[in-house]
Amino acid sequence: MTAKANRPQARRRTVITGMGVIAPTGIGADAYWKAAKEGASALGPVTRDGCGGLPLAVAGEVHGFDPAAVVEERFLVQTDRFSHFAMAAADMALSDAALDAAGAGEFGIGVVTAAGSGGGEFGQRELQQLWGRGPRFVGPYQSIAWFYAASTGQISIRGGFKGPCGVVAGDEAGGLDAFAHAARSVRGGTDAMVVGATEAPLAPYSIVCQLGYPELSTVRDPQRAYLPFTDEACGFVPAEGGAMFVAEEETAARERGVTARAVIAGHAATFTGSADWAASREGLARAIRGALDEAGVAPEEIDVVFADALGVPAADHAEALALADALGRHAARVPVTAPKTGTGRAYCGASALDTACAVLAMEHGAVPPTPNVTDVSHGLDLVTGHARPADLRTALVLSRGLLGSNSALVLRHGADARP
Repeated sequence: MTAKANRPQARRRTVITGMGVIAPTGIGADAYWKAAKEGASALGPVTRDGCGGLPLAVAGEVHGFDPAAVVEERFLVQTDRFSHFAMAAADMALSDAALDAAGAGEFGIGVVTAAGSGGGEFGQRELQQLWGRGPRFVGPYQSIAWFYAASTGQISIRGGFKGPCGVVAGDEAGGLDAFAHAARSVRGGTDAMVVGATEAPLAPYSIVCQLGYPELSTVRDPQRAYLPFTDEACGFVPAEGGAMFVAEEETAARERGVTARAVIAGHAATFTGSADWAASREGLARAIRGALDEAGVAPEEIDVVFADALGVPAADHAEALALADALGRHAARVPVTAPKTGTGRAYCGASALDTACAVLAMEHGAVPPTPNVTDVSHGLDLVTGHARPADLRTALVLSRGLLGSNSALVLRHGADARP
């Protein structure tokens, strides 16, 4: 623990100082925001080898990403695509935050990520070697590359980060839960955490596993495959990608001369099970209230909501009711958006991308639209068509998992960091 870490915990707030984004709509935060603000959609036919005959026809694929250009060979050979995304995005976030690991002290930086699918592509390749050629042709890294904790491990090893490290296996909502773990580590004395989530679930084996989800959309038209909060909602479109962040103790960041891009103000999570989407109403509303309470924010202070937006009528209805339950009359007035209809739903990476979009929206003073969606049927002020200019000081990001996890995260504008 560094000397700076000895400050009283009550004064240790967590701020975001760096971001790295890898999304179907763009690589890098600037490219991602430009596409989000314009309402661009990257949904398209699944082009990965071996997927042509599968029922899933549309997904959000990341194109133009060359892992060999950003990750050293010795790490490439022992990791899956989802970890390549994580390492590359972590590099972007660390560069954005101008964080020098050497200056943070031996145990000053930790890592926490979330993952739902793990290294499916790597695992499939090695299993094909096992059954096609025999056990001698299976590499030793099969034991670690598929593991959902691989990204945390590789980022920490590669960066020499010896602070608290962990992985959240909390369903899709784990992408938000990871921020709570990072903030808790900062309150406990760590100066900085690399935090976020990335996914790569578009290998044939991974897709076959997902076909068991009744919520998965198999519509073949990219413009109609993922339409949450509409009468035409028919499920969600999966995607790959995600985002990584640097979260720091506020005073330590200020002493480094780094600008706080956002404040991690509050978080709460619940679990309501997967038997009935209607049950998520109470769980999500409770999570929203808990996040508001931790942040010390009144419902009417929420300036924008980044919705979970599953695209299943019962789930969308439950989310709209949860917002009404938690925000009261303000729920009908607050702008709601779901940029993920343009990227696809990247499981744990989806809420990490939404968090990045929320930070960028507050910085640029605009609510990005919900791509492909026009006619809204759930009484929400869903932003569609074009970005909406707005003075955004506080954002609420929501996420639910297919197995029943619910999570809410409150972010404040970076200017609300203490002077």
